[in-house]
Formats: sequence, C-alpha cells, structure tokens
Amino acid sequence: MNFWRYMMVTVVLAVAGIAVAQADEVTMASGSVRFSTPSNWVGIMQVDGDPEVRVFQVPDPSPSAKDTLARVTVTVKQIANLQDFNDYVSNAVNKAKDLKNYQPSSSATGDQNSFVYTATESGTPYTYLERYWFRNGHAIQLRCVRPTSSQAGAGWAAAFDKGCSALAGSLNI
Repeated sequence: MNFWRYMMVTVVLAVAGIAVAQADEVTMASGSVRFSTPSNWVGIMQVDGDPEVRVFQVPDPSPSAKDTLARVTVTVKQIANLQDFNDYVSNAVNKAKDLKNYQPSSSATGDQNSFVYTATESGTPYTYLERYWFRNGHAIQLRCVRPTSSQAGAGWAAAFDKGCSALAGSLNI
C-alpha cells in the first residue's frame, strides 16, 4: 500500500514539475504590463505595491554558478509624467555609476533609454543591461545581470542575452 501511495505522489509531483517548467506569463501594474519568461527562469522574488518588482534567476549550469547569480529584474513604478520618468532613469543610472568598478560599455544599444555596463559584485565582474520605458503612467525597468564570464561558456551567455532581448521585445509592445 505504501509503495502505491509513494508512486502516486511521485507521479503527481512529476506532472506538477512539468507544469512549472512551462513559460511563465507575468502581469504587473494591474495587468497593464505583461510579459513571458523562458521556461527555465526561476522566480526568486516578488514585491507588490509601488514599485512592483519581479526577479528571476537564470540558471547557469556551470560550476562557477555556485558563486554567482545571473538574474533578470522587472520593476514597474507609477510615474506622473515624462519629466518624472526622465528623473527616474537618471537616478537609476547614477546608482549604477556608484557600483564598484563601474564601466560603461562601448556597445551601442541604439536606444537612449538602454544602458550596458560592467561592475563588480562580491569580487566577480558582471555585465548589466538596463532598459527603460514610459507607458500608461508607469516607468518600466528591465535589468539583466549576468557574470561577465562563466564556465558555461559563450553559448550560455548568448542564450541569456537572447532571453533578455526577447523579454525586452515583449515589454516594448
């Protein structure tokens, strides 16, 4: 009897795991901000209110991942007008410049509200990509942060960047 109960619980958990592995549909700001995350991203933090924040860990399959955290954050804050949005972006950029070993990237983003830079966290160099939008009375910030180098290699970094770009594309709608 215990064997069958164990098997049933195992099957239920396996089916639930498959359901969890699907792409996550996320809504924020009472439904005015919507996006999907890749199926392997793991939600690690959610803050409701103003600002509203969702943080996702992007798994790094390499041994170096035990000392680093690749993550993507979406923050939505109520903003009254374009001037307040510009102030919000300026404040965020100034905070970034205060990070240890901050270096702006020479990579052109093609957008005045997109910023690429590197900085150090706990002795590890990270690459940051931040993008901002003003829509429907909300400032939206997308912040993608990954170790500048990972033992997972360039393919993993490219997949991370592709996932970040796909999320940015869905937020830009």
